Amino acid sequence: MKAAILAGGYGKRLRPLTDDKPKPLIEVGGKPIIVWQIEWLRKHSIKDLVILVGYKKNMIIDELGSGSRYGVRISYVVEEDPLGTGGALKNAEHILGGEELFLLINGDIITTLNPLELVEMLRKNPTAVASIAVVPLRSPYGVVRISDNGGVTSFIEKPIIPDYMINAGVYAMKPSIFNYLPEKGDIERTCFPKLASEGKLLAKVYGDDVYWRSIDTVKDIEEVGNDIASGRLSL
Repeated sequence: MKAAILAGGYGKRLRPLTDDKPKPLIEVGGKPIIVWQIEWLRKHSIKDLVILVGYKKNMIIDELGSGSRYGVRISYVVEEDPLGTGGALKNAEHILGGEELFLLINGDIITTLNPLELVEMLRKNPTAVASIAVVPLRSPYGVVRISDNGGVTSFIEKPIIPDYMINAGVYAMKPSIFNYLPEKGDIERTCFPKLASEGKLLAKVYGDDVYWRSIDTVKDIEEVGNDIASGRLSL
């Protein structure tokens, strides 16, 4: 089974760090994000990878090469002009559009969830086209609890909000997904709403038993680095 990693974006929210290198090569805890992802996938016996590259593509190709030093096989699909996440995947149809299910990973997440559970969920549902991992929303802000008389009772730093689920950026897909993909545009705004309206999109909820973070800001880099240093995150 193949896994594709979306690694072509500009990483604008991480500027100026991404002025000189692509976001997947930004180091977190002393290791590039994409290397964390490769090691995580390999841990689940997924060793056939397709990297969808665009911005500063040569830096990623030079860093990862064939993948042999990471114990995997890597091929590349180049996005010459920005196509969005859906267009970038559509651009790889010649590699991923065979008869097998495949995984798609956003290139800016670090997680310990088991992606094979998404594959198993999709295989059990003959009418579904894709399954996505979802995680509870983490508030970007600290929360202040206030009593009825106006007194502050506690501060909670960036709590998890379990009533709301967000897209975790890990997907299992059947080749029929390519019938729904745009030539240009984001998969989250084009393909997924269409699949959901047709009842062909599944979701698996992951809770506190897995680690998941999206690396969007310098603060995210610092916080995940601290989690690695403290042992809270161990891939």
